Amino acid sequence: MRILPFLLFFLLLNSCKEETPKQRKINGVSFVATRDAITQRQALAVKQINTNSVALMPFGFIKELDHPEIMFNSERQWFGERKEGIAQNKKVFDSLGIEVMLKPQLWVSHGVFTGDIAMTTEENWQAFETSYKAFVLYFAEVASELNIPIFCLGTELNNFAVNRPDFFKKLIAEVRKVYAGKLTYAENWDVYQTIPFWKDLDFIGIDAYFPLSEEKTPSASTLKKSWKPFKEEMEQLSEQVNKPILFTEYGYRSIDYVAKAPWEHHRTDEQANLKAQQIALTALYETFWDEPWFAGGFLWKWFPNENAGGEKDNRFTVQNKPALDVVKKYYTE
Repeated sequence: MRILPFLLFFLLLNSCKEETPKQRKINGVSFVATRDAITQRQALAVKQINTNSVALMPFGFIKELDHPEIMFNSERQWFGERKEGIAQNKKVFDSLGIEVMLKPQLWVSHGVFTGDIAMTTEENWQAFETSYKAFVLYFAEVASELNIPIFCLGTELNNFAVNRPDFFKKLIAEVRKVYAGKLTYAENWDVYQTIPFWKDLDFIGIDAYFPLSEEKTPSASTLKKSWKPFKEEMEQLSEQVNKPILFTEYGYRSIDYVAKAPWEHHRTDEQANLKAQQIALTALYETFWDEPWFAGGFLWKWFPNENAGGEKDNRFTVQNKPALDVVKKYYTE
């Protein structure tokens, strides 16, 4: 009988201990803009794989790598890339409890890589900075007006970001004057460590197309082993600047040699390898999704067309492919 009070105290003490809550990850997809308003059905397809966030991506266009003028929010652009389209998309996703990251980005004519943008004169640099500032601040104000929780102020602009760091630091300060949400910038996997302004943002944004294997269909264990040095570098940077890592883009094509050069998008006539996409995504989720310094990511990419993808498709989307079940499995909270 003397033991009873001690046992009651012990049980009470343990019942009062709170488990550390699991960090909520951003389980996102990159949602391709539409010609017309999106429907509830199109948004539900995203919700059904446990997605809790989408990236909306309005584009600005420049003619050449050294052309300083950006054209954006034009009536010629699709509905989903204009302010009214972003507002309509946001309203539909809000109704399903899906948050939004607004991610305006540039497109150079003929799909030339944006990381190579470089002006040939100081005059053109200043003109480009003025144009880019107008582009970013316009959408930052849209994000503020619509209460969008994350804003990405650039994507894969390494030449620009590294050579004009003062401009970006001032731009970040200007954005914060009109927008109170979280900020990030999306840099490519091979140069993200060169960005000098991570401390000024809320997330370290990485487009995570890391080369991991030259095998036709690598195993998950092979890929996880290859991820290790890249993961260690990311964790070190996260610790150094005290900011979480966010995969602003990640994904794999359903194709042979899936992890050799995951950024490669030009091979169009090769047979699909659905298994390789499944394995690569599984390895990525098992490597990162439980890490406390990792915020989550946005899968590249999701089309509003319910017939997108399919078993013969070798592109990035997981729609109507076995990899869809992989995403759904790991996109849990």
